[in-house]
Amino acid sequence: MKIFEYCYDKAMLWARHRHAPAYLSGMTFAESVFFPIPPDVMLAPMALARPDKAWFYALITTLASVAGGIAGYLLGWLAYDSLLQPLIEQMGYTGKVERAIAWFELYGVWVVFLAGFSPIPYKVFTLSAGFLQMAFLPFVIASTVGRAMRFYLVAALMRWGGAPMEAKLRQYVEAIGWATVILAVLLYLFLR
Repeated sequence: MKIFEYCYDKAMLWARHRHAPAYLSGMTFAESVFFPIPPDVMLAPMALARPDKAWFYALITTLASVAGGIAGYLLGWLAYDSLLQPLIEQMGYTGKVERAIAWFELYGVWVVFLAGFSPIPYKVFTLSAGFLQMAFLPFVIASTVGRAMRFYLVAALMRWGGAPMEAKLRQYVEAIGWATVILAVLLYLFLR
């Protein structure tokens, strides 16, 4: 039963689809505001499937992410009290928002750069920057630099690996997939 190989083949097929850049843009924009899945999961296979377009994919991912970040900033600025705060409380994210506020007080604009580059949920900081009324231009600059560094790094690694990396991944995808599942189950049992 080759579940992960099938999923890998499908992902690579979808990554070569003619509408894939539009889907990547939409997903990236949404991730910067509310969507939980990071765009790297779509950017990486697209850059791996088409290494010649890796820089283009990184560019559209960066632009869509910054545009989504601006939308998140505006949403936080305009609708935090009336719309977002009750939703955040209902979803149990109050602690994360309080932590983001504390980080903003300590690090200022640098926290936006860090959230843009790292796996920290960027959307929490776009909304927080808006309702805290952070200066807009530094927010946009920090977002652009942080997101660009992250997405160009992903694209560079996939471009560098290219076809040989794609073939090696496909060869070992079943072992990697099952090892990840086993590790996740063990981690769950250990933390439980």
